[in-house]
Amino acid sequence: MQVAKLRNIVKRYGNALALDHVDLDIHEGEILGLLGPNGAGKTTLIHALAGLVGIDSGSIEVFGKNQRRHLLDIKRDIGLVTQDIAIFEDMVPAENLAFFGGIYGLKGNALKTRIAETLAFVGLPEHAKKTPAKFSGGMKRRLNIACALVHRPKLLIMDEPTVGIDPQSRNHILESVRELRRRGTTILYTTHYMEEVEALASRVVILDQGHVIAQGTVDDLVRHIQYE
Repeated sequence: MQVAKLRNIVKRYGNALALDHVDLDIHEGEILGLLGPNGAGKTTLIHALAGLVGIDSGSIEVFGKNQRRHLLDIKRDIGLVTQDIAIFEDMVPAENLAFFGGIYGLKGNALKTRIAETLAFVGLPEHAKKTPAKFSGGMKRRLNIACALVHRPKLLIMDEPTVGIDPQSRNHILESVRELRRRGTTILYTTHYMEEVEALASRVVILDQGHVIAQGTVDDLVRHIQYE
């Protein structure tokens, strides 16, 4: 089953063509690695998928629904882990999760339960009463992920979630991504680290200068490179 289908996506910023007739499919239960150098168009593509930026032409369907007509319904089942950390550093982790959970309509005991479960999942329960201003970069990244998970999204979009962090936090995040997949979450994971794609992804799309230049399993791409 397809979770998302993007067809012929074009996005311009002034005279710059950020996405040039891009097609992308995301299948239920997979980790799709979106690989490419900085400036390849990865962030623009995922922002278009999440409904944060409009496209100039093309079509996007998510959960079988046309994005233009059902954007609010679609957003309720998407979690977005931004490359830039988007947390409130003067609010303790539980308060951060309460804010983001409230946006998705969670409240009362259900919200409290989700907050406790999510903090445990990202490995921050013992830091629940500390302000993130005192956190390491890796801990802030994990809280950033928690804010995108608290409402249990069907599709999780992760934009460069391990940039600039220590190896221990990086390994924790990678294992968390694997566990989310085991639990049935569909994940779009963007990175420019090939080793992360090899460790996580069931399928890979390589984007460069706004174009999809290759796609397939990791083994497919390795064989393609070997025989070029």
